[in-house]
Amino acid sequence: MEHEFWHNKWKANEIGFHKDETNAFLKDNLQSLAIKSGATLFVPLCGKTLDIAYLLSLGHKVVAAELNESAVIQLFENMKVNPDVSDVGNLKQYQAQNLSVFVGDVFELTEGLVGPVDAIYDRAALVALPDTMRRRYAQHLLAITQKAPQLLVTIEYDQVHYDGPPFAISQDMVRELYAESYTCEMLQHQPMPDGLKGKCEAWEAVWHLK
Repeated sequence: MEHEFWHNKWKANEIGFHKDETNAFLKDNLQSLAIKSGATLFVPLCGKTLDIAYLLSLGHKVVAAELNESAVIQLFENMKVNPDVSDVGNLKQYQAQNLSVFVGDVFELTEGLVGPVDAIYDRAALVALPDTMRRRYAQHLLAITQKAPQLLVTIEYDQVHYDGPPFAISQDMVRELYAESYTCEMLQHQPMPDGLKGKCEAWEAVWHLK
């Protein structure tokens, strides 16, 4: 998808994907990653998610990526943290204690910039990308994190009723993207109480890719 699509969403505050509380799936399933306090998690396409503050509160370190700079500014403002900001190639880097957020195209990130990663938490990235970008993203994610284990959240629905984003990610698609590199274990699968934006039935799934 074009970058301008997401920039316009943030400018118009059309950010229904942002939640005003920590994601329940993260709270319920983080332990499946079996990471120790002080572990580093990579959070792609993070927006201004409250999940980052939650991970930091547990003593973890977070490296994240986000296309829209205003979202990152709000992320730090909400945490009442003043970051150091620097240019890193075509990206900007916002840094504070135990948190580093890269602003720009996620495909500009390298393994060297991200650094060692113990796990990946992907609630908003894979579901935000159309099929034409999904495979490239998955391969890029594996490359820059050295195939770190993942906690992945997906949505399933009939795209005849809604075009996305968020895009439908079938169980077969998860395995197609990741089965060569991971054992794909579904931890939770449950219906969304109000469906997808009231347009159709939908289900959320939580995966441990290990």
